[in-house]
Amino acid sequence: MRVLGIDCGGEYTGYGVVEMQPEEKLCCLACGAIKLSLREPMPLRLSRIYVQLGKIISTYRPDEVAIEDVFYALNVKSALKLGQVRGVAMLAAATSSLAVSEYSPLTIKSSVVGYGRAEKQQVQAMVTRLLRLPSVPEPMDASDALAIAICHLHTTATLNRQRAVAR
Repeated sequence: MRVLGIDCGGEYTGYGVVEMQPEEKLCCLACGAIKLSLREPMPLRLSRIYVQLGKIISTYRPDEVAIEDVFYALNVKSALKLGQVRGVAMLAAATSSLAVSEYSPLTIKSSVVGYGRAEKQQVQAMVTRLLRLPSVPEPMDASDALAIAICHLHTTATLNRQRAVAR
C-alpha cells in the first residue's frame, strides 16, 4: 500500500509518500513541502497547493491519502485558513478518486513515537529511524507529513490483522 501524507499549513504544506513493502517494511518514496508566499492572495496560494498536490498524486500514484484532523486553535483566523488548505488537499485527493483518512495529532504521535504528547523533534527522529533515512527530513512539515502517512499505514495494518483474526 502507498500513502500520501499531507501536513496542511498556510505557509508550508508538507507532503510525504510512504509505501508499505513486503514484511511490513516502510519505504519513503518522496517528501518535501509546498512553500507559499504570505504576500500572495489566499486564492492563489490555494490554487498552488491544489496544482502541486495533483502533480504529486499523478507522479507517485498513492492508494490513499491521510491528513491531520482539525485541532483546536486559539486564533480563529488561522484556524479558518488551515481549514481552507485542508479542503483543497481533500479536493485534490477526491479529484483523483482517492480515499482520505484523518488523524488527530495525538493519534499520529502515538502511532509513530508511542506517546501522544511527543515533541516535534521526537516525531522527526522516529520518522527518520522508521524509514531508515540518511538524514532528518526537512522542513519539519515534510517529516510531519511522513508521520501522518506512517500512522495511516500502521492503522490500516492493525485493522487488517483484526479483520483476519475475526474471520
